[in-house]
Amino acid sequence: MQHIEQHFSGSDTVRDVVIGMADGLTVPFALAAGISGALTSTHIVVTAGLAEIAAGSIAMGLGGCLAARSDVEHFLNERRREEQEILEKADVEKQEIVDIFHQYGVTAEECAPIVIALERKPEAWRDFMMRFELGLEEPDPKRALRSALTIGTSYVVGGLVPLAPYMLLHDSGRALGVPAVITLLTLAVFGFVKGHFTGVPKLNGAWQTALVGSLAAGVAYLIAKFIA
Repeated sequence: MQHIEQHFSGSDTVRDVVIGMADGLTVPFALAAGISGALTSTHIVVTAGLAEIAAGSIAMGLGGCLAARSDVEHFLNERRREEQEILEKADVEKQEIVDIFHQYGVTAEECAPIVIALERKPEAWRDFMMRFELGLEEPDPKRALRSALTIGTSYVVGGLVPLAPYMLLHDSGRALGVPAVITLLTLAVFGFVKGHFTGVPKLNGAWQTALVGSLAAGVAYLIAKFIA
């Protein structure tokens, strides 16, 4: 019978969704709640909320894009440095291979054939050192754009959740309690779904995400309320 291992491989995408949704759920809600504490018109709350969602999604998306590009640049710089070291300090690099295998209980004599094989293939040698010495894997060159779109879209989706009640009700005071409950429930569901994809216990993911999100929203609300 064939053994098939199932491992989650979309951690980067999940991380981007988490970043976008978490901020999208909490920041626009805190802003809307703070404004509604001083004004009764939901029109102003919605206008300010939509403006914040637009600006926030762009800023968060650009931040994710720049972070992904920085990962690529860092990897390429380290790879060039490793190639130079293999050319100029071959003996040192060979010893580093031995040291890496020693951590797994493999003696110098046992890994000698591996050192010889890698020496014949400089690119494989470089890739081996990148992976096992530096712990770096080549980033997807398309990840920057994908990360920006994922974070930005997630922010917009998250931001519209607490803002929706203000679009349907005319009194911002009455609308305040509704997005608070909706946001808390959405955070819990979001944490539950996140746990399903990441392998974290689903109930733990639900209450942890709801707790962190509610604390962040509460602090932001108090600051906005104090300033207003």
